[in-house]
Amino acid sequence: MRVLVTGAGGQLGQTIVRHFTPGHVVRGLARRDLDVTRHDDVLRAVGQFQPDAIVNCAGYNAVDRAETDVAAALESNGMALRSLARAATDQGATLVHYGTDFVFDGDATTPYDEKAAPAPRSVYGQSKLLGEWFAADAPKAYVLRVESLFGGPLPRSSIDRIIDALREGRAARVFTDRVVSPSYVNDVASATEAILRGGAAPGVYHCVNSGHATWYEVGREIARLLDCEPRLDPLRMDEVALEAPRPRFCALSNAKLLAGGIRMPSWQDALSRYLGQRRTPTAA
Repeated sequence: MRVLVTGAGGQLGQTIVRHFTPGHVVRGLARRDLDVTRHDDVLRAVGQFQPDAIVNCAGYNAVDRAETDVAAALESNGMALRSLARAATDQGATLVHYGTDFVFDGDATTPYDEKAAPAPRSVYGQSKLLGEWFAADAPKAYVLRVESLFGGPLPRSSIDRIIDALREGRAARVFTDRVVSPSYVNDVASATEAILRGGAAPGVYHCVNSGHATWYEVGREIARLLDCEPRLDPLRMDEVALEAPRPRFCALSNAKLLAGGIRMPSWQDALSRYLGQRRTPTAA
């Protein structure tokens, strides 16, 4: 399979390139190589490589800054998908695009499934939902919603910040009222390949590790795995001033993915494996 990966310099993009490289012909394009907001450049890059699949890991991820940098967020997360969908259509390629839990309002009490109606409350969430709609213009498109990504060669996630704090004997600030389904990038990459190989029906899938927890519970599990004191500074979301509203309950159900034959390990299992491969607080 010939796989073109956009946004290949980021946390997920680097992992996708590394995962697919052994068994496929892969071309990874970081932002310096391809700005996905440039329509003609996208069509040219895809036309030159002639991929069987385009895996889009590019995007605008500055959630709070998006509230004032609206045009840039909409351009990168939304309008760019028109170009990628057009390029996929012209080439006859499959398009994979990664979505987010921020498309939901967070008012649920049970994990969101793919049938739940999106209701984003932030500019970031709105821009990502727009991208989902444009991605669907490709004849064969998959939108894989992920959340709370961790792992990969860039240890900068919320989970990494908790790990580093606990290892250094500092208190980690963690929300007690924000519920998440963490997503290990290695498992997301494996699921992405399984989808492309298996020919699941195109559409939206929640591609997160199984289960859900508050950030406080995630912190306690990290402390248990590290065998260290759970020095956690619990706080509620309304105690922190954030530019962009976050969904309070943003757990996602991956039952649709499981029904398609793809089982995602639990977030606890994923966290254990990640900690096993992190040798120092700053290593990837």
